[in-house]
Amino acid sequence: MILKVLLVIGVITIVYFMFFKKKNISTSSKKNKKTDKTNDMVECANCSVYCDIDEAILSNANYYCSKECIAEAS
Repeated sequence: MILKVLLVIGVITIVYFMFFKKKNISTSSKKNKKTDKTNDMVECANCSVYCDIDEAILSNANYYCSKECIAEAS
């Protein structure tokens, strides 16, 4: 009788860890992926080309796509 109770508790524990614990891990990783995929784009003040804000150059409160555009704007 005790062996059957322990077996049922073991099965319930395994099912819990297989289905419910993995959902919590996957939802937190989905949240991280959403923040990683957002790209802010800015327009070059000289040539009006859009580029990623991480790659843009900030000069005199304007964003530029390259050093050549900064030189042409000056």
